[in-house]
Amino acid sequence: MLYSHEVENMCVVAKGPKHGPAPIPEEGKWVKAYEIKDISGLSHGIGWCAPQQGMCKLTLNVKEGIIEEALIETTGCSGMTHSAAMAAEILQGKTMLEALNTDLVCDAINVAMREIFKQLAYGRSQTAFSEGGLPVGASLEDLGKGLRSQVGTIFATKAKGVRYLEMAEGYILSLGLDADNEVIGYKFVHLGKMMDMIKKGIDPKEAYEKNISSYGRYNDAVKYIDPRQE
Repeated sequence: MLYSHEVENMCVVAKGPKHGPAPIPEEGKWVKAYEIKDISGLSHGIGWCAPQQGMCKLTLNVKEGIIEEALIETTGCSGMTHSAAMAAEILQGKTMLEALNTDLVCDAINVAMREIFKQLAYGRSQTAFSEGGLPVGASLEDLGKGLRSQVGTIFATKAKGVRYLEMAEGYILSLGLDADNEVIGYKFVHLGKMMDMIKKGIDPKEAYEKNISSYGRYNDAVKYIDPRQE
C-alpha cells in the first residue's frame, strides 16, 4: 500500500474503539455483518429506467449472501418482459455483491437490484424478525391464485373522466355508474383462474363465465359502460 510523504512522517496514534458494525435484524437474529455471506432475508426493491418509461419490482430471497429465489415483475415497457426473463436466469445462485455488479439487461432491473441491496444490507427486510426467514418459493405467494402480478391500469381524461382497465381482481369488463355518472363498481374476469380452468380442459366460454364477478355496488348501477369502447 502506498502512503503519501506527509502520512509517512506522522506518528502513530492508537485506535481505541473496536466494537464492530451495529447489529441488524435478520430472520429472527441480530447479526453483525462483516462479509456478504452474513446477509440473509427476503425483501423487495423498486427500479426505473432513465426515461422512466417502465418500472420493475424485484423480490429476492437471500440465504447467507446467496440469491436462492428471484421474482421479477415489470410494467410499462414491452422490452422489459424479455429483460426480466434474462435477469431471472442471471440472478439465481449469485451473491448479493455479484448481482449488484452484474448487468441485469434492463436499467430498471439494475436500479431495483441497487435498492434491494440497500434494504438487505441495512436489515430492512420482510423477514427481519421471522425466525428462519421464509422458504424458497415464498415470493410466489404475493402473486395469489393464477400466479399473476397485482396490476392496476387506470386511464382518465378531464374531458371524459376515468376508465378502469385492470385491477388486482382482474381484467375489467364494464364499469357501473350511478345517476350522477360516478363509478360505483365494476365487473371483471379473473384471468389467472380462467386460464387455469382452460388448461384443465374446461371449455373456454364456460371458464370465462365462471370467473366473472363484480366489485362495489355494481349491481345497483343505473348505467353500465365498456371502459375500452365508450
